[in-house]
Amino acid sequence: MPNWTRRDLLKTGMAASVGVPRLAEAGQDVPAVSAQPAPSRERLLLDFGWRFQLGHADDPERDFGFGRGSEFSKSGGMLIPSRLNFDDSPWQAIDLPHDWAVALPFEKSANGSVTSHGSKPLGRSFPATSIGWYRKLFDVPASDLGRRIWLEFDGVYRDAMIVFNGHFIGRHMSGYAPFRYDVTDWVSYGAKNVIVVRVDATQNDGWFYEGAGIYRHVWLLKTHPVHVAHGGTLVVSEVRPGSSTLAVTTEVENHSDRSQAGRVVSTVLDPAGKVVASATAVPVAIAPWSGNEFKQQLSVDKPALWSLENPNLYRLLTKVEVAGAVVDQYETTFGIRSIRFDADQGFFLNGASVRLLGTCNHQDHAGVGSALPDRIQAFRIEKLKEMGSNAYRSSHNHPTAELMDACDRLGMLVMDETRTMDSSPQALEELEALVRRDRNRPSVVLWSLGNEEREQGSERGARIVATMKRLVRRLDPSRPVTVAQNGGYAGVGVSTVVDVMGFNYNEPQIDGYRQKHPKQPLVGSETASTVSTRGIYANDKDKGYVSAYDLNAPRWGATAEKWWKFYAERPFLAGGFVWTGFDYRGEPTPYGWPCINSHFGLMDVCGFPKDLYYYYQAWWSGKPVLRLFPHWNWTEGGEVDVWCHSNLDRVELFLNGQSLGAKDVARNTHVEWKVKYAPGVLEAVGYKDGKRALAAKRETTGSPARIDLRADRPRISADGEDVAMVEVSVVDEQGRVVPTASNEIVFEVAGPGRIIGVGNGDPSSHEPDKASRRSAFNGLCMAIVQALKQDGEIRLTAKSTGLAPATLVLQCEKATPRPAA
Repeated sequence: MPNWTRRDLLKTGMAASVGVPRLAEAGQDVPAVSAQPAPSRERLLLDFGWRFQLGHADDPERDFGFGRGSEFSKSGGMLIPSRLNFDDSPWQAIDLPHDWAVALPFEKSANGSVTSHGSKPLGRSFPATSIGWYRKLFDVPASDLGRRIWLEFDGVYRDAMIVFNGHFIGRHMSGYAPFRYDVTDWVSYGAKNVIVVRVDATQNDGWFYEGAGIYRHVWLLKTHPVHVAHGGTLVVSEVRPGSSTLAVTTEVENHSDRSQAGRVVSTVLDPAGKVVASATAVPVAIAPWSGNEFKQQLSVDKPALWSLENPNLYRLLTKVEVAGAVVDQYETTFGIRSIRFDADQGFFLNGASVRLLGTCNHQDHAGVGSALPDRIQAFRIEKLKEMGSNAYRSSHNHPTAELMDACDRLGMLVMDETRTMDSSPQALEELEALVRRDRNRPSVVLWSLGNEEREQGSERGARIVATMKRLVRRLDPSRPVTVAQNGGYAGVGVSTVVDVMGFNYNEPQIDGYRQKHPKQPLVGSETASTVSTRGIYANDKDKGYVSAYDLNAPRWGATAEKWWKFYAERPFLAGGFVWTGFDYRGEPTPYGWPCINSHFGLMDVCGFPKDLYYYYQAWWSGKPVLRLFPHWNWTEGGEVDVWCHSNLDRVELFLNGQSLGAKDVARNTHVEWKVKYAPGVLEAVGYKDGKRALAAKRETTGSPARIDLRADRPRISADGEDVAMVEVSVVDEQGRVVPTASNEIVFEVAGPGRIIGVGNGDPSSHEPDKASRRSAFNGLCMAIVQALKQDGEIRLTAKSTGLAPATLVLQCEKATPRPAA
């Protein structure tokens, strides 16, 4: 059982992540470790009750004195807002997660970086809106003396300076990697404590909308000095017929001044909560300020395997015992399953061939920017699964933990990507944080170490990735690594190091590469980049809209049919990841201003499906699909291209009851007609095995008459976090969505809820996301309603001039909020 010391932790760059103790300053009292610290770990949410204020990147007078040059001259008393008596009442009261960028106005700019980041005024050219200050007060009881106290940040964009009780704790540059600090030395026990975070968003991590601020959760963790290390458990399952062997590794740290004889008791609970295996380790003396690694093997009979259809999750309960007493309890969720990439047959899950039907995604959403409540993460995965997708690539950065939870729980495979392909100490620390956090997740099948990198075809790139791969192998020996490459296919550089070769586009080069490297598995790490706008059927450069037919792609991309037919015909390809599942802010393609977000998504930024969504649903989902488009509100006499996405055998088209002919549906294609427009009813009838299977209609609607409201769920939890996604439709007298409606909708909320964002999916809309009103775009808009911490009825009313209003009642059900400080 290996032991490690404080020096080992420093050597491996783990000091910040595992909390190497800091020496007390001269004149500071060192709290004595109590004889019997509180026995169990406590993790408290620190999301509520913050204050926020913009600073200034160029002027110290408008940045609370920061930059005058004396901040680091003495420890303690750093930053004016860190003083306990600082008056933050003029600051904005907020809860986390928080993205201040989404509330900024749109800015037309010749600066390509501004445009690619969603036309928001962030960067060196916008000093008054690129610095954000956060401040929070909270209590730590006197009884916590003797415990280790940690601050944990799931993600801050970006360059975060953390000051705790006037002491500089650290600076974290990454906008995506989680980070944590042991703040035990600086806690005021039995008194108020103050956190100040200065966030500098003048620089970028990526080339797409990234938001700004503390946009993920913050936690306060308390543990016994002897405890399981952060991310310190690893469960590797070996699946055999009728049973599974679990290799369990547990890292235990001793953050105290004396040796401690500790042991680990591991218990496995099945998806129903029943104990199915347990093991007790032999006690080991753990030296002061060092750690020990415990290895155990457990066997589970007739395991319930994790799969796409049945994502069964087990729990490992870890108890750390010292002198016969339980001093720490740690829970690890995991799944039992097997994975394999094969150079000839693609990907296998639990011994069965599974095609990776994936999408790449950035993390922002309409109404909230990058600061997504946890429920929206699950909502997005649900929408992708409904389309037939089974795989998700976290492009191009660490995803949030709650997104990964949703993938584990709902059955979505993940290509888990780090932000920076490099072997610098910072990049390796970020990679380690990703792997430690996600290595027990059954959803993760592939670690991605980079994307379209400058060094992808060089020897230096190969050395960098080799170092990254060694780190991954040490932390997780069970999964392969890849890099998403858009070049470097000559058999040199990164491709010689990765286990699975990732192709971004470049389909013509795939067959040649396979001939030269027949033993290397291949995957389409990024494909398509087809562009379209929901409800638009002709390109309009002035408005920034692109036709929804499968016709438009940038020079590097392909239409949906072109790329998928290519991949579908090659079983050696493990599958592919479409760019992208959802539209996202920034990277407006192919048009610029007034367009402020991408058109790549199969859904818009609200999650409303585009017509291409149904192409993939037809050929990926396995369920009968018949999607007829476009809408049927046109000028009489013109000719209209009518398409159907369907996986049925044959489709017949009717206009006002008259057949316009039937067409066979070739695999992985669509059918289409040219139809002279006449108002009325356009109907498609689909046949399977000679029998009528499905029908779809498009009707000429009347004028907008009223509003229709529909929530994704009728009940939400009164925990201060849960949300309902409310779809708002403008309909005619017969209740049909008017496909060209653009009426402004005004929202009012009564009861224990609030609107936290609105959207409509219009890639050229400059309306604010943080508002109580929004115009419909092609008949639809949305409102996000968040529960408060009281139960009762939430009544959302939507009004518009000339339309009959609508009211939606949501049941806000009594719930126990997560423990918080």
